Amino acid sequence: METVRIRNPGMYWDIAANIHVPPAFDASKRYPAVISNHPIGSCKEQTAGNVYGEALARAGFVVIVPDASFQGASGGSPRWIEDPEQRVKDYRDVIDYAQALPYVDPERIGILGICGGGGYSVKATIIDKRIKALVTITGVNFGRLFREGFSAFDPVAALESMAAQRSAQIAGGDERVNNFLPASVEEGKAVGITDIDVLEATDYYRNRCVAEGSGTRMLVSHGAPAIAWDAFAFAETLLIQPMMVVVGDKPGGFGAYRDGLEIHGRAASTDKELVVVEGSSHYDLYDQPEPVGEALEKLIPFFEKHLG
Repeated sequence: METVRIRNPGMYWDIAANIHVPPAFDASKRYPAVISNHPIGSCKEQTAGNVYGEALARAGFVVIVPDASFQGASGGSPRWIEDPEQRVKDYRDVIDYAQALPYVDPERIGILGICGGGGYSVKATIIDKRIKALVTITGVNFGRLFREGFSAFDPVAALESMAAQRSAQIAGGDERVNNFLPASVEEGKAVGITDIDVLEATDYYRNRCVAEGSGTRMLVSHGAPAIAWDAFAFAETLLIQPMMVVVGDKPGGFGAYRDGLEIHGRAASTDKELVVVEGSSHYDLYDQPEPVGEALEKLIPFFEKHLG
């Protein structure tokens, strides 16, 4: 694995990314490539890299796993902005970089996204036809989630609060950073949290896969664009590439099961597959061997078919 810093023309900061290469890698050859995109609040060292990135590399793909702008080891200031349009731009900038690598075939580039990275990867595929195949793992439309659960189903009040916070900062007040998760599973239960997604996310980020670059937080004053954003807009006409949607059948508050069925139904692609991993939750598909293995058994042949 190699860590690189990506800055294309027109970029104002570096994107940090890990590149995973196949066994017996030969830089004189050209390989199919997959851009593997981490969840909201995550980083390149977690599931997008150490689970799916490594597995795809072992299967023969070059895999590039970027950190989101303003997060992890990537540049951008202020920190902890979660901007969907910037995320999609990041992915396209990484594709620019991948196309210039002498060992990547620019005609065989796919994209994979997990959780919010799945929704962002859908949008990137809608607008960028250099992407030849799409896989989402428990993908979430972050705009829909923010308008609903993340704003307590009152998005207008959330926008008003963000506007007030932005005004306060301009006047010299402190930044406010909201954490998506409690400090521990026990603390979450103590304050009455029962949702499987929130509790299992806390277990994943606090216990199972702790990483320095993982944020699980968001700068409040810059959150408004996410509320008015939709990962799936125009999918009925513009999402034409082959697509695989992987979800677990144990739904939680983040809504990946619902979003997965929606985008599978709406996409214009004539080659699309819905994989429901039975008995699995959103966060089982991050790192648990059996459900992850079932997902890989489907998605690796899918990418082999469409990327060669």
